[in-house]
Amino acid sequence: MNGGLSRSGRERRRFGAALLLSRTFAPVLGPLALALPHAAQAGAQVEEPLANAVRSALAAAVNDSAPPKPAFDGIEARLAYLRWLGEMSNRLQKRKAEHVARVEFLETAWYESKRAGLEPSLLLGLIQVESGFRKYAISSAGARGYTQVMPFWARLIGNGDARHLFHMQTNLRFGCVILRHYLDLERGDMHMALGRYNGSRGRPEYPNAVFASQRGWVDSRA
Repeated sequence: MNGGLSRSGRERRRFGAALLLSRTFAPVLGPLALALPHAAQAGAQVEEPLANAVRSALAAAVNDSAPPKPAFDGIEARLAYLRWLGEMSNRLQKRKAEHVARVEFLETAWYESKRAGLEPSLLLGLIQVESGFRKYAISSAGARGYTQVMPFWARLIGNGDARHLFHMQTNLRFGCVILRHYLDLERGDMHMALGRYNGSRGRPEYPNAVFASQRGWVDSRA
């Protein structure tokens, strides 16, 4: 296989903030956003200064418009991918009932994670913790979408329009590129990279939650 290629009074306030944001972006998100204004419970990335070279590299990484179509070294690799796709689709069915949308999501998650040099199981575990696989999730800090990307990233390395973070492939790509960036900063230490991603660097709760969720998305036949 080719590997080149996020009580009580506080909760009510979070719900109100999410509802306000979903109404603000209703023309972009459509009726579903108003029906599902759930606030995500995860943390958020912290805006940090980026060197010009890093900013340019990250911008290039998110702006490449190549479609999420996998490439394989041979038939066995392709069959392994198709087996993975079938197994993950079965596991995700309770969270995403519509078959075509589920398969498109998984194809994109596989492509974007491999493209960033990450394991698909890690990305799926991160999404489970960050948003519970809710496309329009909004955290109390304003992080958005499946991978809970903070809007400042759209300004730093995107086109400046944070509404695009609700687009599936855009959101998954940003999430993977950001996590890869943090992993490089932490010299390959995924525990610390996940802490940066969640804004809780050095604390074990979030990385441990993602690693625990990742185990539920590991291919049993790999």
